[in-house]
Amino acid sequence: MQDIEIAVVGEGLAGSVAALALARAGRKVVLIAPRQNRQDRRTTALMDQSIRFIDSLGLWRALEQASAALSVMQILDGTTRLFRAPPAQFRAADVGLSAFGYNIPNSVLMQVLSDAVTAEPNIARVDASLERLDLQADVAHLTLFDGQTLAAAFVIGADGRGSKVREGAGIGTRRWAYPQTAVVLNFAHEHPHGNVSTEFHTETGPFTQVPLPGSRSSLVWVVKPEEAERLLALPLEALSSAVELRMQSLLGKVTVEAGVESWRLSSLMSDRFGKGRVALVGEAAHAFPPIGAQGLNLSLRDVMELVDLLKTAGERPVAGDAGDRFNRRRRPDIMTRTLGVDLLNRSLLSDFLPMQVARAAGLHMLTAVGPLRNILMREGVEPGRSLKDLAAGLRNPFDRKKAG
Repeated sequence: MQDIEIAVVGEGLAGSVAALALARAGRKVVLIAPRQNRQDRRTTALMDQSIRFIDSLGLWRALEQASAALSVMQILDGTTRLFRAPPAQFRAADVGLSAFGYNIPNSVLMQVLSDAVTAEPNIARVDASLERLDLQADVAHLTLFDGQTLAAAFVIGADGRGSKVREGAGIGTRRWAYPQTAVVLNFAHEHPHGNVSTEFHTETGPFTQVPLPGSRSSLVWVVKPEEAERLLALPLEALSSAVELRMQSLLGKVTVEAGVESWRLSSLMSDRFGKGRVALVGEAAHAFPPIGAQGLNLSLRDVMELVDLLKTAGERPVAGDAGDRFNRRRRPDIMTRTLGVDLLNRSLLSDFLPMQVARAAGLHMLTAVGPLRNILMREGVEPGRSLKDLAAGLRNPFDRKKAG
């Protein structure tokens, strides 16, 4: 049996970042996952806080050229309902940023992470799947499918919705599904996007265009499952026309690229996000529909919290209650984001008139009330940021006057 300090199970985006960040913080890490040759044509929008974290790991320079800035984000009501929300536009410059974040192809992000993990001396790889986790007060025992057994001071479950780490820790989940499927694709377009991301709210869910470098964008189109089947069966030329029509020709002629995919929408939230010598990150802990660019950004905040909890101070061992402390710290953020996305998604699907009125009124307030809009933008980029800015303003009430 091999004794290790920290075991990270799963090498998706969350697991790879967790392994790299903890290794760079001085911990000895073993990354446990079978090698896979995945083709992922999706993209991920990382907000400013996440980009700064990625940059602190020395990865941003390798990602920047393949990324597109999100300088403006706008919401348009694409429904035909009686009460329609007014257009709402959010500009990064209004909160002192050049961009809210950047949209990055997953294939590029995974390759850069893989190269960094391979080159990191504090990370060892084990190319196997986890069969069973036995969690004890002083150690966690991992049994792998290839017969190896490992003993770890701490285990990070980044092994997705069917997490073996979560199962071994005895942590339950709440799961719910939606009558929706996300059609995911990339497309070229005639007019420049100007680093503007546009989200149309429709009766079946969001239709979200996000910029890519050049005259290209990624798209997540949420529709009913039967409509998704129809769209996937269309020739690319006909699908291109359907995308352009749904976008109201906002970017001119559209050319959908090969590799269109679809994903049924569902949500998951663990009953706990950590326990004893275990922490859960990414979709092992939380998963929800692709609305508002929250998914991986929430996962990276999981990792940031872990780094703060587990970074070395000399030869300090991992505390036996680190998972419980992680759970307490992450619960407010995860629950707020998960329930917020769920409520927004259900408001789009609802035919209940008061719900439609409330959604339209809420977007109208964001459009009309500048300070409220700025608070929302800061919170979307970095939870708690608006409170930090307010506290700083109260501590230094004359700074703005001096700056003027």
